[in-house]
Formats: sequence, C-alpha cells, structure tokens
Amino acid sequence: MTAASPPGTAPLAAGTAAPDFALPATPDQRLRLSELRGRPVILAFYPADWSPVCGDQMALYNEVLEEFEAHAAQMVGISVDGVWCHTAFAKDRRLRFPLLADFEPKGAVARQYGVYRDGEGTSERALFVIDRDGIIRWSYTSPIGVNPGAAGILRALEELAPVAARSMVSPSVPAATEARP
Repeated sequence: MTAASPPGTAPLAAGTAAPDFALPATPDQRLRLSELRGRPVILAFYPADWSPVCGDQMALYNEVLEEFEAHAAQMVGISVDGVWCHTAFAKDRRLRFPLLADFEPKGAVARQYGVYRDGEGTSERALFVIDRDGIIRWSYTSPIGVNPGAAGILRALEELAPVAARSMVSPSVPAATEARP
C-alpha cells in the first residue's frame, strides 16, 4: 500500500524491514528505533519545524495521539532540524510525542527511508507505519504543501491487528438482539 512518490524519490515500500537508526530526541538523549520493537511505530518525516503545514500536521497528530495509542502505537516525528529547534517547537505546540533530529549527518535517516529532498536539504512529507516486528506495513508520501492527515495512518494501524480488535468484543454479549413476537 505505498502511494506514488514525487519524481526522484523512492520511499521504502511495504514489506521492507525498517532500517534501524538512533537520533537525538533531546540534547542528551537518543532514541533508537529498535528500542520500540514489540509495538507499532508511526514515523512522520516532515520538512521543517515552524512551517505552517508542518505545524498543522504535528498538531493534528498530537490531537489524535490517543487514537494511535489505542493501537499501542508510538508516534515519532523526524525532520532535519536540530534538537534545540525541536525542543522549542514541541514546547510551543505542546507536543506529547518525540521529535527526532536528523540533523547531522544531515538527512541520513531520511536518505535511508528514501525520502530526502537533495535540492532543498529537507525530507519529504512522508509517513511510515511499522509493525511490531520492525517491518514497514504502509507508507505514503504527500505533496510537500499538503497535510496528509491521519486517516491513512489509522487504517494501516487497524489492518495490523484485526484479530486483536475482534477479540476486544465480548463473546458473551450478542451483537444484535432480535425482537420476537
């Protein structure tokens, strides 16, 4: 389920093992993707903190964070901005998920995922949903000026655990009760 990407880019496709990485989450802490193994992960690559579309996109994910967490998923934002920029941006927007700095070497992780924009020195606006085993199950590259929303992410998360979702329905309660004369 990978959407068409802009010319010159090739985002990693569904079924591909997600490349591991370790990026700064704060000035003194790094987050390694493999540390999140065992739960779904949403990677949201975005061009830059403080741009209008990026701000709206990250704010939207903050608003629907509980829906992501209902699937036990961890949301992670990644851009080429530095950790201090991320710290100020996250504080200003009251973000409750980590923003990782793909700053130096600039765009190294975005390159691994096939979403670095060489001409601009930023990443594409790209989303990846990674399963509990570290396999990309869905990816999407949005036009750079368009907020991709959260619907695709939520559909991908629902497809990851259809059995788990069904098991949450109590078998002792009938789905519908039919009135009898």
